[in-house]
Amino acid sequence: MRRRTLTTALLTLAALAACRTPGSGSGSGPGSGHRLVTAEGVARESYAGPEPGPPVANLQPGLAAFGHALLSAVAEPRANTVLSPLGIAYAYGMARAGADPATGAGLDEVFGFPPEGPHAAFGTLSRVIATTGEAPPVPAPAPDRETPRDARQDPAPPVVHLAGGLFTAGDLAVRQEFLRVLAAHYGTGAHQVDFAADAVEVINAWAGERTAGRITKVFDLLDPATRLVLASALHLKAEWAVPFTDPPEPGAVFTRADGTAVRTDLMRLETELPYASGPGWQAAELAYAGGGLAMWVLLPAPGGSPARLLAPEALTRVRDGLERTRVRLALPRWDFSTALELGPALEGLGLRSSGYPGISDGLVLDRAVHGANITVDEWGTEAAAVTGLAFRLSAPPPAEAELRADRPFAFAVVHRPTLVPLFIGQVADPAATG
Repeated sequence: MRRRTLTTALLTLAALAACRTPGSGSGSGPGSGHRLVTAEGVARESYAGPEPGPPVANLQPGLAAFGHALLSAVAEPRANTVLSPLGIAYAYGMARAGADPATGAGLDEVFGFPPEGPHAAFGTLSRVIATTGEAPPVPAPAPDRETPRDARQDPAPPVVHLAGGLFTAGDLAVRQEFLRVLAAHYGTGAHQVDFAADAVEVINAWAGERTAGRITKVFDLLDPATRLVLASALHLKAEWAVPFTDPPEPGAVFTRADGTAVRTDLMRLETELPYASGPGWQAAELAYAGGGLAMWVLLPAPGGSPARLLAPEALTRVRDGLERTRVRLALPRWDFSTALELGPALEGLGLRSSGYPGISDGLVLDRAVHGANITVDEWGTEAAAVTGLAFRLSAPPPAEAELRADRPFAFAVVHRPTLVPLFIGQVADPAATG
């Protein structure tokens, strides 16, 4: 048996998946007080199971590559960072249903959407990963960390909620085909809101309900010219299958990337775990209750890059190398959040077009935001993420010519097919009447 000590944890990956079938993702909530517009006669497509099948298999490599590329672009070595590749891609997957050809090609390139499109895969993922289609319950009080975790106590089953939301101006004509895709694959319709009044409040309240109150602000404010918002929300609460029952190591030294040190308590556990190692890295898998979800703790050698261990090829090496090994694991608690303006980051990854006429005529993506947070302790993990995409109508194109009638001019009212003049004349003095 190999025996190693993991003394720091720099980055984590929550891996697939739980196997329950939830209900619709639209549900009730703040938006339900507003008129809900859905595609007529369209029911949500059901997942047959038990395996996710080709749609998800075709989508997964793209999500892994996108997550690694985005984290590499936005994470600073000395800063905590948490993102949800699934949550971001889920929102852009909804938008993909209305993208123009150039924008669609850009989305496919950046997110790795498969040739058949992402909708069937996201529809399936929202059924096999999520354990409930309803908004998560109000969170229980935080556990008392002074009380040791009881290994004999049965862990609670995990709760995973994934939802999409569509919020539109009341006078915006949303295409039926777009509504059909959202109803069939994402389980949502359009909540009509007033972007000059309560839209921000409604969208933020929707996010709070969908994330058990962990994220209560998607937007600070929205331009009154906003006509439509697409949003995704992901919430996870899961307890460890094997809890951290050993007394923590107090005041341990955690060495930051720049060589400076901070004191922190380390949770401790010694047991058999799936473990892998290679040149310059170690990894251990911590299963959550139920066995469908796990966290991979990925530790580079001193001076190594944590982000590199999230590259798809690195994750494949971890997966293929995991073996049951007795491991002495030491892990800090962590509790932090990340907020991102996605536009500049995704533009840096190659996404430049922004036309979505398949949603509504003239609609363009104006702003994209993402927020995520995560809490990890002896009991397990709770995390949430929300992505918001705000759309406006495109400005009219610049004038190609100017006709300024500030001198005498002629006019003719003609029948276009025959060019017969009904009225003709000239304007020599517009101020004169009678």
